[in-house]
Amino acid sequence: MGKRYQGIISQWKDEQGFGFITPEDGGERIFVHIRAFAAKRRPADNEPVSYELGQDDRGRPQALRVLPQGQRADGDTDYLGFILFFALVLIALAWLGVTSWWPPAWYLGLSLAAYLAYALDKQAARQDQWRTKESTLHLLALFGGWPGALVAQHRLRHKSRKTSFRVVFWLTVALNLLALAWLLSAPGARMLQSLPLLNG
Repeated sequence: MGKRYQGIISQWKDEQGFGFITPEDGGERIFVHIRAFAAKRRPADNEPVSYELGQDDRGRPQALRVLPQGQRADGDTDYLGFILFFALVLIALAWLGVTSWWPPAWYLGLSLAAYLAYALDKQAARQDQWRTKESTLHLLALFGGWPGALVAQHRLRHKSRKTSFRVVFWLTVALNLLALAWLLSAPGARMLQSLPLLNG
């Protein structure tokens, strides 16, 4: 979860669905769109809020995940708990000898690659440079990089709002977990035993 800042909605244009937040510690006003408000409600002028600071595709600062001051932002704990549970299960299976240590190592390596791909794509979007294909990001997730991709979506605020992308992303997660479950089954284990590189 990103660092949260405090501020006051200093101008809100309800018909246009956007406005500005004046930070409590001073500085220039921060643009905020109605989509940034976590709660399904209409903001108002002079309302104290907390927010995360992000950037749009052109690198301009904007407020994200805006909440009334005093309300906790717990949304990120769900995905972190999911990733932690998955990692602990993999480590426990390897520790107990149910499988080798290649699955944890595989997921770690692919997750780092996926996070880097998201970071480079976000930087390219800001600088109007060549972008990473969405199909490439999905393939990284499908082959095991989805934990790193999920962290990147939340930490970097990249590809986290496009509905079509997230639908395909979660489909790749489901397919990957199904494939992993099969590989850990008796038929899958027999196949893995025929691959000496994974059992060396």
